[in-house]
Amino acid sequence: MNDDKTKELVKVFENKVHDDLFGFLQKKGKIDAHVPQCPDVEEKWTAIARAYLPDGAREFQKYPVVSLGWMMFVGMALARYWDTDWTTYASRTDLYEQLRDKRGYDCLDEEVIESVLSLKEDEAQELSDLVAECASRVFNLLRHEEVEPGTQAAFGCYVAALHELYLAGMAMELNRLGYHMTPLNVGSN
Repeated sequence: MNDDKTKELVKVFENKVHDDLFGFLQKKGKIDAHVPQCPDVEEKWTAIARAYLPDGAREFQKYPVVSLGWMMFVGMALARYWDTDWTTYASRTDLYEQLRDKRGYDCLDEEVIESVLSLKEDEAQELSDLVAECASRVFNLLRHEEVEPGTQAAFGCYVAALHELYLAGMAMELNRLGYHMTPLNVGSN
């Protein structure tokens, strides 16, 4: 497959993941139809992905749902950082490593849930279940995408899936924090 075909395939796949994931989260009431934008957090994606890929790709073989779902937790953590103290976090280039190294990769979810989001037990379980469902949905889409494992196209689809999960995690946390995109009634008295 040539580079242009690979790029097109990955773009189509990313759109498919976006539509599925965001539609599912809207039905669950976890995000609004108009998702808040947060360019500061979105701009961190490249650095986050570069740092995460060695861990995520290694874990994908045995634990694909974890490999995908953990990125959603990272998106949530960065949205919380943005809301609470972005001045401190904006210049950091090691945000993923900082999260991972507190308890290790295997406990990244616990670090985000307990230390960053400060969720109570019932909220924590509900969030964990939702992230697992989202990651399972995305893994199912990956499995049914007709790309040969180990190829550039397969890697591109994996990264695209991580990107959409990161954005979904960010959107969910912003929604939970009360950021809602609602239309203004300009001109009505």
